[in-house]
Amino acid sequence: MMRHAMTMKCALLLALACLPPGALAQKHKDVEEIGARDINRGSWNFYSIEREIELGRQLAGQVESTSLLLRDREVQAYVNELVQRLVRNSDAQLPFTVRVIDSDEINAFALPGGFVYVNTGLILEAQTEAELAGVLAHEIAHVTARHATKRATKATLFRWFTLPLIFVGGPIGLAVQQGLGLAVPLTFLKFARGAEREADYLGLQYTYSSGYDPLALIDFLERLSEHERKGNLPKVFSSHPMSKERIKRAQEEIAQVLPARTDYVVSTSRFDQVKARLLHWRHVNSLYEPSEQGGPRLRRRTQESQP
Repeated sequence: MMRHAMTMKCALLLALACLPPGALAQKHKDVEEIGARDINRGSWNFYSIEREIELGRQLAGQVESTSLLLRDREVQAYVNELVQRLVRNSDAQLPFTVRVIDSDEINAFALPGGFVYVNTGLILEAQTEAELAGVLAHEIAHVTARHATKRATKATLFRWFTLPLIFVGGPIGLAVQQGLGLAVPLTFLKFARGAEREADYLGLQYTYSSGYDPLALIDFLERLSEHERKGNLPKVFSSHPMSKERIKRAQEEIAQVLPARTDYVVSTSRFDQVKARLLHWRHVNSLYEPSEQGGPRLRRRTQESQP
């Protein structure tokens, strides 16, 4: 009888773990309640908020030891203020730490515990502040919905109750994040389709709640879709393609969930200034090339480049 009860308990835990994110709770359409609602109610998570923050801090150390952080106070301050504005209009239950990575890769990612990393390549790819806000809101949504530690919890449940040999690596097996060269546990950077959909759904709400035009994310996704069609979409997006289905679903959610407004923020002069600053530094860096001794040197003018 005890064995039967244990088997039933295991089956129940596995069934709960396999449900897509948000399936145990109400589909949160109450945009006016953002910040006062519990989007994680009823979901399984073995990690407390405190443990999740500590985990994120450890992973952030790995990221920052294997990447080139941008040492520009103006750009860093701008991105931090933008993220904090989105966080204030989200369901976040913890503080967020923001860093800018000096990389041409079009990417941003968030670690559990509220550690957000934004590549300069993403800032330059965005055409408006609202586009950048839409992408960052998506990453913030991954943190607020606790997708990383929920996935780790799910992996732990499977390891306990089903196929221990298949999951012998556990939820903390290391993998190199494509396109970044970062040795970070794959579990905490790559999400299932259901989690990505929920991040899209919540991210649109956070963008809207922060006063930005949510349709800007559609513009950005469509541009990435064109990159994908041409075969030059960054590898970091390969797990969640910019499909027509994703774009259509986002359009429907904007129409069905977000009340219409007369005015939205599309872009700002500060966004333009930050982009101009990054383009300037990119141009300056292009004038240099490594010397044989390992230091930089001015690029020599060729005969063809003479005026």
